Amino acid sequence: MIVRFFGGWDFQAEDAVNRLPAAIGYSKGVPMGGDLGKCPAGKAPTFLVAAMKDPLGANLDRIQIVKGWMDANGTLHEQVYDVAWGDADMRKPGADGKLPAVGSTVDVTGASWMNTIGDPELITVWRDPAFDAKQRAVYYARVLEIPTPRWTAYDANRFGIQPLPGTTMTLQERAYTSPIWYTP
Repeated sequence: MIVRFFGGWDFQAEDAVNRLPAAIGYSKGVPMGGDLGKCPAGKAPTFLVAAMKDPLGANLDRIQIVKGWMDANGTLHEQVYDVAWGDADMRKPGADGKLPAVGSTVDVTGASWMNTIGDPELITVWRDPAFDAKQRAVYYARVLEIPTPRWTAYDANRFGIQPLPGTTMTLQERAYTSPIWYTP
């Protein structure tokens, strides 16, 4: 997978339709590993995140942005946001805000899958809806592929054996970016 992740104060939705997200990312913000620095008055950070599947790999299920912070009592918190997902015309978050699973095309017996679900690339701009300018925060992106056979399925297929009951036969590969820090 190829993943690009930028943070700034002025990314707009139209930045996600440009075919050169890195050019926009570097011109309007900081790349993963960077620090957002001082917050302009009345703004919340915006993030431009883009992912493309491996040419030989599985389609993409979703992009998530994970936010971490420490409250005034020293307790660590984490919030995961689904910000872009494959098959967006067919999948919507439920009343609980959770995005339904992408589904699975895995044929465990044949140790194969098909790229008939998910998307080959995802890109979006996301704004932190719970930003506190006085609080340090860290953000990173996580990209999930659609389910594929796990090594146990490949071994069972190759050696013609029946896996033990309860053996996990599928997985969802994922990629993580380096974080982007916010320091007031």
